[in-house]
Amino acid sequence: MSSLRIEWLFSLVIAAFCIVLCFVEIFHTQGVPHGLHSRGLITAVDNSQVHMDLIIKTESQFLTVELLDGPCKGQTVDVENMLSGKMEFDEFYEPDKVILVEYNIKEGKVAHAMARGYYRLHLQVMLIALFVVLLVAVAGVTGLKAALSFIFAALVLWKLFFPLLLRGYAPIPTGLAIVSLLIAVITFSVGGLNRRGTATFIGSMLGVLLTCGLAVWFAKAFHLHGAIRPFAESLLYSGYYNLNLTDIFIASVFIASSGAVMDLAMDIAASMDEIKRKHPEISIGEHVRSGLRVGRAVTGTMTTTLLLAYSSSHITMFMLFMIKGLPAANILNAPFVAAEILNILVGSFGLVTVAPFTAVVAGFLYRKGEGSV
Repeated sequence: MSSLRIEWLFSLVIAAFCIVLCFVEIFHTQGVPHGLHSRGLITAVDNSQVHMDLIIKTESQFLTVELLDGPCKGQTVDVENMLSGKMEFDEFYEPDKVILVEYNIKEGKVAHAMARGYYRLHLQVMLIALFVVLLVAVAGVTGLKAALSFIFAALVLWKLFFPLLLRGYAPIPTGLAIVSLLIAVITFSVGGLNRRGTATFIGSMLGVLLTCGLAVWFAKAFHLHGAIRPFAESLLYSGYYNLNLTDIFIASVFIASSGAVMDLAMDIAASMDEIKRKHPEISIGEHVRSGLRVGRAVTGTMTTTLLLAYSSSHITMFMLFMIKGLPAANILNAPFVAAEILNILVGSFGLVTVAPFTAVVAGFLYRKGEGSV
């Protein structure tokens, strides 16, 4: 009971940190002025000014929208939807659809109304709720703690990591500090404040540190810079010339792989914890060898994890290369492709090595006593 109370207390502390992070403002910017938001039902559409060039649409689409909530509920407003010709940013609206409308109030009436995309916020909330329900249904209290860890990780990235980078903090040390915090919270929250959680944390950190070192080395050897990432140039043009985009890219490599590294470390630590429970008399050597055997089996399926995760997000790019008939040498040597190769392979080094790291650490932690306490 004492151990259970400690774990619940730890969860309450993390929940309190989540609440505090919601109100933290490390980086202040003037930003873009914004007004009120409301759901709006499109009652009419005027496409007479839209210019079509094959499938590309430009110029203006004019909408008549009825506001569904907010202080101006029931009012009908005219909204101009500017089409830039970039399909990844533009949205072309249809009648009887609900959109998000941003507007100001002038003399009691709506002014300067703008369309901010199809209304998706309710679906996003529903999806998050379903995810939490599924976690709790499958994993019980552990699932609830995993959901709490998920929220904590999102808040730490949004409220701490990104603002600290914008304030000029060194990306690699800051990234390592943030990853250490996340790994500690997630592993001890899910694995428990015990030797299983400790083995997972230490094994994960060793894998992340190796990934970081390799990312630094190969980013320099590959002659890669962080401007190859989407929106990196826009960030510089926004006035943040002091940002070290290369170090931000390196930090993104080990942060991106840290989740899979934690997953594998937890698999090994949990297996070794169970082995020790069933065979408390097992020697440290045999215990480590058992962990390594489990690690070999799990690593065999995990090695393709990052390949599938990263390459699937660039399907259309590879399809374009195929259409153009580009030689494989040209494709693989391109900076943005080389960056993804570095991302995949360097991250996979951390995955492969975290299994023996965790097995050895767990072997020493469990060398005396029984179970996971």
